Amino acid sequence: MLRVHACWPQVRFFGLFGAVEIVIGGLIAAGSAPLHSEVGAWAAAYLVLVGGVAQIAIGSTQALLSRRPPARNVGDVQVVLWNGGNVAVITATAAGMPTVGDVGGLMLIGALALSLRAVRDAVGHGARLYQAFLATLAVSVVVGQVVVRIHPLG
Repeated sequence: MLRVHACWPQVRFFGLFGAVEIVIGGLIAAGSAPLHSEVGAWAAAYLVLVGGVAQIAIGSTQALLSRRPPARNVGDVQVVLWNGGNVAVITATAAGMPTVGDVGGLMLIGALALSLRAVRDAVGHGARLYQAFLATLAVSVVVGQVVVRIHPLG
């Protein structure tokens, strides 16, 4: 716990934006449920799981595993890439603009690459699990971009 506290300046925006996206996802779920909206249900789940939970997991685990805290600006860049990428993916998917979604996907991959770099010196089972988590997220970004082309929402 002391490690997370020491790294708080580097991870606070991961937690802040992640929590906001979880709340927004819940509000979208509540608002779109009566409409039986496929896009609304997808956007709500995406915001909660990818925008919120994954973002909090990335920031906090990165802080715990890094041998030295990443520079604050690196964390800030990650948060900008992650949240900008999520906005692009959600907007593109809802509006049927897959190329914009691809740009968002690249932003997400960039944030994940920075996180992988931040824990490159970490050792042990936790480090390997975290690296597998990051790889799974990266693969899911690519799969998501393919799926939206095969089965557009709406």
